[in-house]
Amino acid sequence: MKQMQRFCQNWHRALALFWLTSVVVAALLATSTVLVPDLLHTASPPFLSPHWLGTDPQGFDVAYALLQGARTILYVSIPAAALTLLLGGALGSAAGYWSNTGLRVARSWWIASGLLVAGCIGLATQLYAAFLVTSGSLLTGCGLIGWLLHQSTWGRRPWAFPIDALIAGLIVLLDSIPLLVLVLVVAAIQQPSAGGLVLLMTLTCWTTPARLMRAATLRTRELAHVEAARAAGLSDWQVLRRHIWPLTWPVVMLRLPLTIALLIGLETTLSFLGVGLPPETPSWGRLLAGIRQSPAAWWLILWPGAALVLTTLSLHQLSRKKQ
Repeated sequence: MKQMQRFCQNWHRALALFWLTSVVVAALLATSTVLVPDLLHTASPPFLSPHWLGTDPQGFDVAYALLQGARTILYVSIPAAALTLLLGGALGSAAGYWSNTGLRVARSWWIASGLLVAGCIGLATQLYAAFLVTSGSLLTGCGLIGWLLHQSTWGRRPWAFPIDALIAGLIVLLDSIPLLVLVLVVAAIQQPSAGGLVLLMTLTCWTTPARLMRAATLRTRELAHVEAARAAGLSDWQVLRRHIWPLTWPVVMLRLPLTIALLIGLETTLSFLGVGLPPETPSWGRLLAGIRQSPAAWWLILWPGAALVLTTLSLHQLSRKKQ
């Protein structure tokens, strides 16, 4: 009886989970072969042609485009959400834990890290071409410089870096710019690949997880068992790994469905505006953009719009507290 009552209270969560599972299975089973457009049935309405969901203005099957669009969303939004939570959680944890004393690290590694960040900013326009080779060379060079500086007494002296003030300033700066405008400007400079879009979303959407992790860390580090662990002589890494992260990371992980929903909407918007993934990559946003060529093709809005709304609502439903 209690199980039936619990199911009646959470039936919407069951439907949301069923829909998301169907989308993931359809995306994984979708073939990557390129279909030949049906030039005899361009912008054909559904249920009146061999294509049961209709075709777009180029003659491609809408059902096939929906499946391929789900596959694109699966391969872009989930890695981007995972990296966003990882980056935001790491920065927020560092900002909260060392908010009073500052992060004390040898000068040599601060200099090497600064050079690495400056190099990444300078190579921002090259992130879409030979990214692994370029970033690997940059990381090796900065690591070598840091190791050479660390051999001197001056380089080994610790420096308390105000990491909390820096991260808080970055959060305020990024949050002061509308997210869509920021991503749209960067993507319009050079159209990104799938990996470039994941990186772009990660670097622009990490602020909310960072705020949550910083607040949770500030609250957790004042607990009695954390103070006792520090008094017992445990290192900062041990205190974070054993006593703080088990209590703070679940708070950030609750944002995973909402982050995925945000990134799905962001990728769809960029593709609709024509600055997202390359034109040969199928996407729900690019399918929605077909209405510009055929204003009377209502099915180009109905099917991808319904899939987008159902997926977003399902993710929001899973993020709610279970009754």
